[in-house]
Amino acid sequence: MLLQIKAIKLNSENFFQWASGWNSPIYCDNRLILSFPSIRNYVKEQMVKIIEEKYGKPDVIAGVATGAIGLGMLVADEMGLPFIYVRPEPKKHGRKNQVEGSIEKGAKVVVIEDLVSTGKSSLMAVEALREIEVDIKGMLAVFSYGFDIAKDNFKAADVELTTLSNYGILIEEAIKKGYVNEKELDSLQQWVKAPEVWMK
Repeated sequence: MLLQIKAIKLNSENFFQWASGWNSPIYCDNRLILSFPSIRNYVKEQMVKIIEEKYGKPDVIAGVATGAIGLGMLVADEMGLPFIYVRPEPKKHGRKNQVEGSIEKGAKVVVIEDLVSTGKSSLMAVEALREIEVDIKGMLAVFSYGFDIAKDNFKAADVELTTLSNYGILIEEAIKKGYVNEKELDSLQQWVKAPEVWMK
């Protein structure tokens, strides 16, 4: 579905550059999911199903700004739960909040994320929530690149990460549907092993 709506673009020749400075043959913009009602409903339903199976019914759903605010709200609405979101950093004015919305200390929270690369920004949101003394049950994301550094970061932070899809599944699907050729496949496989040096 992500390939169909071009939320994920693959291009190993005219590659993309991430904010981190890494070159990448893949660009993922899961915000596009919100523009396709049938797909956003499917993603919402799958997330709700996973949350109910793994955590029962939490007290609050939290979205990581900005990419997961829309998805998080859809999930919270479907489950009849309060919704909050976490900014990358506290506001510079007003109440200077980083966590927006109403939440009590000790509340059980599931965090929604759209995309996990190294996990750094996702875990900064978790840290902000822990600072207001809530109980993080886990994080659920649409997609993860599956980098070892992300696995290490989530393990060190003691946060369980579940994703609807990942890079390995994406590549299988891209081959099956003819989105990539042999040369591109080799490049995509090389990239995921060492993204920080790819095409340097």
